[in-house]
Amino acid sequence: MRKKSGLDPYNALVVAAAQLVLSYGAYWGQRDFREPLDWLAVALLLVGPVGVLLRRRYPVGTSVVALAATYAYTWSGYPYGPVYLSPIILLFSLVTLGQRVKAWVMAGVTIVVFITYGYIRSGEPTGLFHDLAVTAFVLLLMVVAELTRIVRERRAQQQRAAEEENRRQASEERLTMAQELHDVLAHNISLIHVQASTALHLIDDNPQQARTALATIKTASKEVLGEMRSVLNVLRDGAPRSPTAGLDRLDELLERSGLDVKLERAGSRALPPQVERAAYRIVQESLTNAARHAPGAAVTVLLAYGARELVIEVTDGGSTTPPVLAGEGSGNGIPGMRERAVALGGTLAAGPSGRGFQVSARLPLPEENA
Repeated sequence: MRKKSGLDPYNALVVAAAQLVLSYGAYWGQRDFREPLDWLAVALLLVGPVGVLLRRRYPVGTSVVALAATYAYTWSGYPYGPVYLSPIILLFSLVTLGQRVKAWVMAGVTIVVFITYGYIRSGEPTGLFHDLAVTAFVLLLMVVAELTRIVRERRAQQQRAAEEENRRQASEERLTMAQELHDVLAHNISLIHVQASTALHLIDDNPQQARTALATIKTASKEVLGEMRSVLNVLRDGAPRSPTAGLDRLDELLERSGLDVKLERAGSRALPPQVERAAYRIVQESLTNAARHAPGAAVTVLLAYGARELVIEVTDGGSTTPPVLAGEGSGNGIPGMRERAVALGGTLAAGPSGRGFQVSARLPLPEENA
């Protein structure tokens, strides 16, 4: 369905007024060789504005009728000039509305009609200049219409591409938020579960250690609420779209993990935000797995900053107590970490290492500026 324009009635009124008023003015300059305006001339002058009014609903029909009225007006000997305003608008609109072939056919017919009129009405050839002037004017009009059509189509294509890109980015942001929520919930809920189970086992025999586990639960529950709020804030208009976690919070993560964790760093350099976030989540998920399957194990976290990649290794020494959550969980931890690494062009491997388990990730880094 074609788009209707609320300006068409006003445009038609303006064109009608211009053609009627200016045609009377044009007659005073041409009264020696053109016929005076009568009721037929006025009727022919109003056909074009009616075509302008209905051009979007009946583009081809209105153009044909308006051009025929213009031919009749000219061949009847009425004054030249303003009558051609409607055909110009209608031929231009016909091209921009997509009826290009029909518009060019009508333009060709118009050239032939006016060149033929020059020869027949004057009784002698009007000359090459007249023929070239008529042809050049009509062709110029059609070329301008074609250029306008091309510009509009390119602008519409760019707008569609921009809208598609916005939709793609919104989809990626939703996926990122979903992954962030999964990691936040998986880590903290697993930690709360492990510590709650530990507290239940120790509350009678070792109340002080049970108290420590309950304190860890309190901290973890507060942390999960804060991180969920941070992730969900991106849904608000104007909220900052920034990573919810980075390696600057790694010490805090290790402290509240409830594990005996040793952090080792080799080198140091600035990291892109997406790498920071992926590295943090990989360490977080690795600690979640260690807490779930190897409670009480000593864990080593290694961050090696290279010139072209960041190496992350999280190794546990094996369980020293029966795993509280063995056989539970969604099973999405390692695949989720691998997806994060692959999305950045990196790799991730996970498997047994001695008596324990190791997660090793390599995330590519851009070259540092000299």
